[in-house]
Amino acid sequence: MAAPKGAAPGGGRRLGILFVSALVWIVLIALAAVFADALPLHSPTEMDMLSKRAVPDAAHWLGTDQFGRDTFSRLIYGARISLTVGLLAPVIGVVIGGCLGMLAGYFRGPLEALTVSGVDVLLAFPPLVFALAVTTYLGQSVLNLTLVIGILGIPAFTRVSRAVTLSLSEREFVVAARALGATDARILFREILPNVALPLIAFFLLGVAVTIVVEGALSFLGLGVPPPAPSWGSMIGEGRESLDMAPWLAFLPAGVMFATVLAFNVVGDSLRALTDPRPGAL
Repeated sequence: MAAPKGAAPGGGRRLGILFVSALVWIVLIALAAVFADALPLHSPTEMDMLSKRAVPDAAHWLGTDQFGRDTFSRLIYGARISLTVGLLAPVIGVVIGGCLGMLAGYFRGPLEALTVSGVDVLLAFPPLVFALAVTTYLGQSVLNLTLVIGILGIPAFTRVSRAVTLSLSEREFVVAARALGATDARILFREILPNVALPLIAFFLLGVAVTIVVEGALSFLGLGVPPPAPSWGSMIGEGRESLDMAPWLAFLPAGVMFATVLAFNVVGDSLRALTDPRPGAL
């Protein structure tokens, strides 16, 4: 019998050229951000008021902004902040939310009711007000921005973890382990966790994409990392003042953010499809 369209001969799903392209883009952006200090780049904060809004040339590959700062350099260094927040904030969500969801889905009862209520409360609280409160009292920094977005991401990871745990807690291998005298802790770590981890990892990558957009939006509103440190969101916000004279100052960081978010979405969705237990899942 022929394999279904889009499936590998052995029954697995081919990831395809789109997945590979997305993965290559993520790796290139990550490497550029990590090794930015070793690259032959202009200083991202050095101003040259005589070269304001310069068009791309051999000296400045993507031109300069309204303060004469090199746009290409600011894009590379801005990737550090956007990727740092984008990768670390979902870690907070996946660790805390994953643990809460597993406990709530396995033990149920009052613990599940308390967890679900807490998640609903956190979802109902206006995220912008929370971000304003934290940045007002603790200041604007990468750490505080990461904490804000990470805490706001806990409910989503809790729901995913709880849903998967609910579907696993009565499966044959869990019932067998319980019948053999395994403790709840052993069942959670040896039986439940490995099966919950794969969906959480796939959802984590999707969460990275969402976090990059959220970080960009907060930076655009002035709630991100304070200037002159560059981030893609702050560059878009600064570039909107020059849309009539130098539109690339806003479109370039927006395009890089779009490509990066799309890449994480493609990789995360592909891995989600691979870990989906339903036979007809794509």
